[in-house]
Amino acid sequence: MLTLAGPTRPRTGLELRELSIVAPGALLVRNSQIERVDNPRTIESLIDADCTVVDAGGRVVLPGFVDAHTHPVFAGTRVDEFEERLRGASYQEITARGGGIQSTVNKTRAATLDELVTAGTRYAKWFLRGGTTTVEAKSGYGLSLEDELKILRAIRELDRKTALQYVPTFLGAHSVPKEYKSRRSDYVSLIIDEMLPRIAQEKLAEFCDVFCEEKVFTNDESWKILSAARCNGLGLRMHADQLSLSGGAKLAAELGTLTADHLEHTDSEGIAALKTANVQPVLLPASVYALGSSRYPAARAMIDTGLAVILSTDFNPGSSPTPSMSMVLSLASTQMKMTPAESITAATINAAYSLNRGDKIGSIEAGKNADFVIHDCDDYRELAYFFGVERAWQVYVGGELISDLRSQI
Repeated sequence: MLTLAGPTRPRTGLELRELSIVAPGALLVRNSQIERVDNPRTIESLIDADCTVVDAGGRVVLPGFVDAHTHPVFAGTRVDEFEERLRGASYQEITARGGGIQSTVNKTRAATLDELVTAGTRYAKWFLRGGTTTVEAKSGYGLSLEDELKILRAIRELDRKTALQYVPTFLGAHSVPKEYKSRRSDYVSLIIDEMLPRIAQEKLAEFCDVFCEEKVFTNDESWKILSAARCNGLGLRMHADQLSLSGGAKLAAELGTLTADHLEHTDSEGIAALKTANVQPVLLPASVYALGSSRYPAARAMIDTGLAVILSTDFNPGSSPTPSMSMVLSLASTQMKMTPAESITAATINAAYSLNRGDKIGSIEAGKNADFVIHDCDDYRELAYFFGVERAWQVYVGGELISDLRSQI
């Protein structure tokens, strides 16, 4: 059993490799929470006669994955653009001619709330089946007041309806919609003056994110939006240095955001700035892979600098259509040279702290939610070693069995 027990903060440096393994291990769950973690004999002495006993059969037990960067509510797909990229078109070229994010915006605006919830329910099952029990869920495919509200309400409904736990983030600054292309300052004002106050009033989001990139939202625009978000009581996150070295990481450090995400082009100065400000980097290797790029974030440099690295899927219809955290673990090892232990820590306890939930999820410890997964392997390194395989044998959320691989055979 990999408990990830340890200091009550994100893990850095060599701590990323400390998984706090209890072998053989057992846990006692009562009222949706973990009551105790110990050896099997001690736990057996504590259980009641009517207690349900689950034998993991020597398999690896982990906390549920915490996916700290996803875009899980949208309509349609972008399979046509996927094929275009295979024929040589770049992501930026497709976006310039009205595809990319705008393509999904058009479909999402046309969808009803119920249709978005139906689609999102399907994706929730995918996450759970892969061993993910909590996701940070961004809006950003509406880009109008009513459509952003619709997406955030869909996220709220999915959190109520499914076993997957959602942490909502407002990403109205995902792209400048086509109707505002010639008056982008008006769209920034719409976000600041109308969207943020309304979202805060209805308590539809915990965080605000901005896609900070010269051809998306400039550093100045990003600063204005995130400063307004802070004034409205929202935590701050940022898409930074994904497509170019635009200074996003430095701006994230200046603003003291909780996370800076992507960071494919971040240099040593940006990494140092993040360290000084204690900003957690969220690395998204699946999006690099899906876009056919070879420029992965400098994970080793970030770890060696002492940053509390996070791994996430970036699940979305355009640049990372995967909910598979096990695939991300594999990419982190093969492309960013992270060890399997570092990857697991980055996808569990470190991610939990970036969502202000480190006291509730991300590790198997007394007092925390009983969100854990039995993986069908006897060595945790197999999760990164075997890829393209679902290894989550049983998934528990709040102590309740949610997904059972045996029923799918």
